[in-house]
Amino acid sequence: MTAKIESAMVMAAGLGKRMRPLTATRPKPLVRVAGKALIDHSLDRIEAAGVGHVVVNVHYLADALEAHLAAQKRSFTIAISDERDLLLETGGGMMKALPQLTGDPILIVNSDNIWTDGPQDSIEQLARHWDGERMDALLLVIRQASATGHGGRGDFHMDPVGRLSRRKPGRIAPFVYTGVQLVSRRLLVDAPEGPFSTNIFWDRAIAAGRLYGLSHMGQWFDVGTPASIAPTEAALTDG
Repeated sequence: MTAKIESAMVMAAGLGKRMRPLTATRPKPLVRVAGKALIDHSLDRIEAAGVGHVVVNVHYLADALEAHLAAQKRSFTIAISDERDLLLETGGGMMKALPQLTGDPILIVNSDNIWTDGPQDSIEQLARHWDGERMDALLLVIRQASATGHGGRGDFHMDPVGRLSRRKPGRIAPFVYTGVQLVSRRLLVDAPEGPFSTNIFWDRAIAAGRLYGLSHMGQWFDVGTPASIAPTEAALTDG
């Protein structure tokens, strides 16, 4: 089955500590990479997929980010989920924004990763692979060897049918989460109050055998530090 993605959330409320000193005067989503703000790379991909409504959460230097979004001329509407008073982390941020998000499943995108599509549009691929009968979340993952700028040990193992499991302590896992996922509303229930990580939802889905992955066939760049910007720009230019 193919999911109809009505709305998306862009995670943009983080403090951007690893991107200092560039984030001393601007929020991380407004750091420029390859001629545009980081968040605009994500918004371009969301727009190309035909999503009609986007919610962006804000916290650090929120006024600057809101002004940037207000100046956008896009095919989708943009709403703000205001976390100025309390930064809610990824899971808490999703719960606060949930009343502004329509449809099921919901697209969730981090604002600090850049990706290029492979043979097909990556968001549309996620929509085509979505199966609400089997899945509570479908994560776009990439093989660790292809995760440009990412220095971790990997996040997940994936079985032959696409079901995900966690990396074991002290081991290497072959797949890295790209910051792009589809999430069913049924998973976003019984949540803790206040700030918490999306990992709580993922662990619940793993326990039920309902966390799935889709391998990304294009490029992906973890743009987390100032040192990662130049190599990312060079790779995008070469591409």
